[in-house]
Amino acid sequence: MKLQAPAKTPQIQLIDINGQPVLLGQGRKMLLSLFREAACPFCNFRVYDLTNNYPGLSNLGLDIVVVFKSDEEEVRQFIARRSRPFRMVADPDGTAHEAFSISTSMWGKLKAMMFHPLAMMKGMNMVGMRGMATGNLMPADFLIDENGMVVETYYGEDAGDHIPMVRIELFAVRGLASKRPVQP
Repeated sequence: MKLQAPAKTPQIQLIDINGQPVLLGQGRKMLLSLFREAACPFCNFRVYDLTNNYPGLSNLGLDIVVVFKSDEEEVRQFIARRSRPFRMVADPDGTAHEAFSISTSMWGKLKAMMFHPLAMMKGMNMVGMRGMATGNLMPADFLIDENGMVVETYYGEDAGDHIPMVRIELFAVRGLASKRPVQP
């Protein structure tokens, strides 16, 4: 069953590709993105988008953690070959994907090819023909508050469907006005 917000973040242990533990909801807001395989062209295109938007999101106090159902070698080959400003997790057994109830869909994969051709072509340019050999896992995004509560869930309807950037930005700015000192 898909996770419904608001909900406590599932208790899972994640280790990033640098061997450091990832703590969910430990004092900072977070976007947790569960991706398909590291060779997925849609995933690579979204990582590119997150990389470009990271400076502004980070300045708003938002951390980003991306999880791939791939081994560490593949994450390093397809994602981490370029410097990324956020944490990346290799989850070849799909522990995180299972804890967050991520689904699979052949139709979702085909639908993405039809409705996101630009993302597919740009992503294929990043991963080459290896991108055609990915599975049917769907992506999902979770906005997690400072206390570890999932405040918004977004389960992709196709392989290229992710939470809109504007919703991430709104989540990041929520509550900032009350935290800033009043100017005289």
